[in-house]
Amino acid sequence: MTEQEKNTLETDPVCGMKVDPSKAKFSMVYQDKTYYFCGGMCLKEFAKKPDYYLTHGPQGMPGHH
Repeated sequence: MTEQEKNTLETDPVCGMKVDPSKAKFSMVYQDKTYYFCGGMCLKEFAKKPDYYLTHGPQGMPGHH
């Protein structure tokens, strides 16, 4: 992975994985910002309580805490 590719990755706000926005299948706009997710479980979890994840940061994969 090139340095430029690393700089374009976004962090999944739920689990903390790095996600390539150009390839992400799951995303959600919240308060005028687009968040990208590694999978549907993280998107679903974020949709339930976005402010929690934005305040506390990634918590690991849903169901694995």
